[in-house]
Amino acid sequence: MTEVIDSEASSIYRGCSFWSWFPWSSMSWKCLQEAERKLFAFVQSPYRTRYVNLGPVVEQEDKIWTLEVNTEKRETPVVLLHGFGAGIGLWCMNVDKISNNRRPVYAMDLLGFGRSSRPKFSTDPEQVERQFVNAIEKWRSEIKLEKFILLGHSFGGYLATAYSIQHPERVHHLILADPWGFPEENKNIKSKIPWWAKGLFYALKSLNPLWPVRFAGPYGQWLVTNLRSDILKKFEPVLGEQSTVIGEYIYQCNSQRATGESAFTSLVTGFGWAKNPMIKRIHDLDKRVPITFIYGQNTWMDQSIGQKIKLERENNFVQVETIPNAGHHVFADQFEVFNNLVDKICKENVIEIEE
Repeated sequence: MTEVIDSEASSIYRGCSFWSWFPWSSMSWKCLQEAERKLFAFVQSPYRTRYVNLGPVVEQEDKIWTLEVNTEKRETPVVLLHGFGAGIGLWCMNVDKISNNRRPVYAMDLLGFGRSSRPKFSTDPEQVERQFVNAIEKWRSEIKLEKFILLGHSFGGYLATAYSIQHPERVHHLILADPWGFPEENKNIKSKIPWWAKGLFYALKSLNPLWPVRFAGPYGQWLVTNLRSDILKKFEPVLGEQSTVIGEYIYQCNSQRATGESAFTSLVTGFGWAKNPMIKRIHDLDKRVPITFIYGQNTWMDQSIGQKIKLERENNFVQVETIPNAGHHVFADQFEVFNNLVDKICKENVIEIEE
């Protein structure tokens, strides 16, 4: 269990939020590193973490912070893409079972998130998506993965789909865990929103979604821990009293320079809809790429999307799974059921990696 840190890693964190420059601030990349270390203490499989140098993708020296588990195993690798405002640390209850001591698992902090580089993305939605996809592809090339199972949660599911459309030859199976960005904007829902809520939204829409976390400065961690205590509780079965580190980790992920957050905002329209929803583009995905949708029964995402795509593709390599008593964070709400399901999908999609 090792951590390999690039000698230039500290340069990633230059230009962080205003509060981070104060000596009493609890925001720092070292605090993020320590919170992540605490989470990975619960991972039993042999692993390492390191920076993968991409070179010029968005800026000149972009780097992806990467978790690698059981890389010496020969079964089909699994690549994990986290959701918005998250990082690789939130997979701490999943990587052991998904790896199952038989297959490699890789997880990355998406560019602009976690401990990865935080470059200034374009403001053009199409270019932003292209930058994310190019970063994933460059990462794949540097890691030297030929073909893999790609699993994305929420925003990670959106990017996993965008990547699969552009590089279907690399994706052995696409697993979408409660994916964001698939349905078209629902005008009926918008019409039911109170006038004051619309006014507040339009007054603040130029700001990034998680600006209160940074604006709160040294109280940001308290804000995350108390307002999103529901997320901490999801990790209690494994982390126990140490589940409070989840609040610390999420806070540190989002107190840094918010370039990934700004990029995400460029992709959003209205009250959280994708400007270019995947439902309109899924036909561009090679039909030979199998897709499995995994929804939480109580999610706020539109679960009908998976069934619609299954019908449109004439049931061709599309499965839709719903996990009871789980919400949007389906990988944590019922982590054992989720892990077993992903392990089952992996067993059904085994390709041996050539030496």
